Amino acid sequence: MTDQQLLDSLFPAAADIPEKYRFEGQLEQREYLVNGTLRTWHGPLAQVRSPVYLATANGDEQVILGSTPLLDAETALGALDAAVHAYDRGQGEWPTMRVAERIQHVEAFLRRMREQREAVVKLLMWEIGKNLKDSEKEFDRTCDYIVDTINALKELDRRSSRFELEQDTLGQIRRVPMGVALCMGPYNYPLNETFTTLIPALIMGNTVVFKPAKLGVLLIRPLLEAFRDSFPAGVINVIYGSGRETVSALMASGKIDIFAFIGTNKAASDLKKLHPRPHRLRAALGLDAKNPAIVLPEVDLDNAVNECVTGSLSFNGQRCTALKILFVHEDVVEGFIEKFNRKVHSLVPGMPWENGVSLTPLPEAGKVDYLNALVADAQAKGAAVINPGGGQTRASFFYPAVLYPVNAGMRVYQEEQFGPVVPIVPYRDLETVIDYVLESDFGQQLSIFGTDPAQVGRLVDTFANQVGRININAQCQRGPDTYPFNGRKNSAEGTLSVHDALRVFSIRTLVATRFQDGNKALISDIIRHRESTFLTTDYIF
Repeated sequence: MTDQQLLDSLFPAAADIPEKYRFEGQLEQREYLVNGTLRTWHGPLAQVRSPVYLATANGDEQVILGSTPLLDAETALGALDAAVHAYDRGQGEWPTMRVAERIQHVEAFLRRMREQREAVVKLLMWEIGKNLKDSEKEFDRTCDYIVDTINALKELDRRSSRFELEQDTLGQIRRVPMGVALCMGPYNYPLNETFTTLIPALIMGNTVVFKPAKLGVLLIRPLLEAFRDSFPAGVINVIYGSGRETVSALMASGKIDIFAFIGTNKAASDLKKLHPRPHRLRAALGLDAKNPAIVLPEVDLDNAVNECVTGSLSFNGQRCTALKILFVHEDVVEGFIEKFNRKVHSLVPGMPWENGVSLTPLPEAGKVDYLNALVADAQAKGAAVINPGGGQTRASFFYPAVLYPVNAGMRVYQEEQFGPVVPIVPYRDLETVIDYVLESDFGQQLSIFGTDPAQVGRLVDTFANQVGRININAQCQRGPDTYPFNGRKNSAEGTLSVHDALRVFSIRTLVATRFQDGNKALISDIIRHRESTFLTTDYIF
């Protein structure tokens, strides 16, 4: 089948979709969660469009999945007030609850969440075009992350259960919540990336206002009852609508203590500026990235190609950790391109639920036009689309375009394409690549492909102060979740991992006294009679 024939048969007729994966009707969602109650919104709604189109007698028709509430600023501030009241200046039920009891609430939520696996996976496919295998993986990985977070907190609390004696001072140090958190996730991982901030924020005793991503919104609906039933009123509040209308008002109120956001550095900066007391705002931000791959002349070419194809085109390149630009040494670039194009050509385009599909439609409105503009700019400045069928489009689908040779004058050299466009830059002098990394506004990750220990070792030392993670002979990635996930420059603020996230959403507090008989007796009585939830030697199993 030719590339054009593949595109011509890309979108199915409604009757061709397996019954298990069909999306019948539309979901009109008017519910949002505030203060332990599912409230009904009677105002305007935002239409939710799928990246999937259906082939009809009238041509391609985009599937309308449903609608979600377009809440106004007043309603969003009402959700914030519920979170502020539940926190109650640190005196509320949730922030003062024993760690073991908070864990029980999160475990209850996890049990309820797992019941919704099929519904959430289906919505992941239909809302953002993520294939079935990756949608299932995102759900399961999120559940695993919650389990790992619970276990990490147990271990942290065990270490905090003992007293320390330093210079005749007896003390106990524990981590306590910081206040009200605003959690916002990205559309490419609307469940997993969101929950990597939401769950740590909750389990550490903060109260939360949660706004789902701009895409992948409906998939949170199956979890609203679980949120409502698993946590005390006001601890978790879920709002919807335009960020300009709702989030701006939340930040300007000055009542947000922690800002957890995954998106662009410009949006994060604009929102942080709205806070009237920025010195009191802690931020956990995952932002833009332009992760390069550097292919050295001495290299396992097959491995480099396999990792670069997966790294640049997994989920159509719509990952912050994707490889966004490939620097390939002139000595190996021809062989690299030949193997790379062959591997790209083997990737199967289709609908998310189809077996073996790697390339799917793009969910963002206007994304295909944007990618076309990047390709056109590169072509006008000397690059060519060098893979068969590269850059062909149909409605929301964009077939990967491999661009070569790319140079510094092209937009794609600097801009984060966040889609299936792969720029390849040939280089002779390694200093060219080093300068690119050193001068870049971004500093999340990079990948080095090579077998010469002297060259690889030198590059590791050169880049260790430039990015948050250096991958050797492997694509850029977030996992394992126990490893730190961060970035430099405009790519991140703060560090997230299972362990680090617990620290991001808490602060250490010390209770200390002179090591004297009277004070020792007092502390012993407090612990023995359980007069304090902070001063305790309880050991969580």
